[in-house]
Amino acid sequence: MAMIDDSAARAALSAFGRVGTAMITPFTAEGALDRKAVEAVAEHLITAGNDMLVVSGTTGESPTTSDAEKAELVRIVRGVAAGRAKVIAGVGTNDTSHSIALARSAAEAGADGLLLVTPYYSKPSQASIVAHMGAVADSTDLPVMLYDIPGRSSVPLETPTLLELAEHPRSLAVKDAKGRLDAACEVLSHGTLAYYSGEDALNLPLLAIGAVGIVSVVGHVASDRLSALVSHAANDDFAAARALAWELVPLVDAIMNHMPGVVAAKAALELQGVIGTRATRLPLLPADAGQMEFVRRALQRSEYLT
Repeated sequence: MAMIDDSAARAALSAFGRVGTAMITPFTAEGALDRKAVEAVAEHLITAGNDMLVVSGTTGESPTTSDAEKAELVRIVRGVAAGRAKVIAGVGTNDTSHSIALARSAAEAGADGLLLVTPYYSKPSQASIVAHMGAVADSTDLPVMLYDIPGRSSVPLETPTLLELAEHPRSLAVKDAKGRLDAACEVLSHGTLAYYSGEDALNLPLLAIGAVGIVSVVGHVASDRLSALVSHAANDDFAAARALAWELVPLVDAIMNHMPGVVAAKAALELQGVIGTRATRLPLLPADAGQMEFVRRALQRSEYLT
């Protein structure tokens, strides 16, 4: 892959891997953490081609899991991964002291890195974001992947902010879900941060402009094809990458555009027999009968379900 700064890419790939899925958190029908199902999902994802598993992200329903559950998720997934995949812990909140506590807990539990989202709801200034993220990065020795998703946080990571954050020795990468390819190009042109696509619909264009990998939701279902897509892009074979991206369009639409991604991902995994129940925690409701049928048809069309 043609990259501006090979050293930045190498550092990120060593710290995080190349193909990641933002992993769901399975619950029992009664709403408890389903430890056996966590193990099953982690094994399913690694076998399908992931070398990075992100726990306690938005798709992991992090707003509704306790701090103790977040640490336990790291321990369980690390045990399953056994060195086959990096375990990255989502620790971002809109309370800096809480994020620091989560970061230290994740480090103690054995996480390989941290995913740090822009503080949400509070609408902090860019200077406040730098202070917040710097404080969290300072709290452990783990590498940090910054998460830019203004559709959820309401405040983007502006280019000067990203470049300032890149000066921190542990801020190595950005999970980009901002939908601004021009802004991503500008940051990439400075060669100090690696990029990962954080939006499945934009995997191909972000890889084409220099992203080194992906953190996917559709990966719960299609990690084999996504892994191949990323490999083709890494080898500058964009004809093959484009063919796979086009092939995945209907599945990406079905998983990401008709219900919350976690709801669709859990429905798909239940239909495939990876998990026993698609249970969620309020304020999310699990897929209803109509949504289940919609996901079933999408999986069948994409040949992920017979």
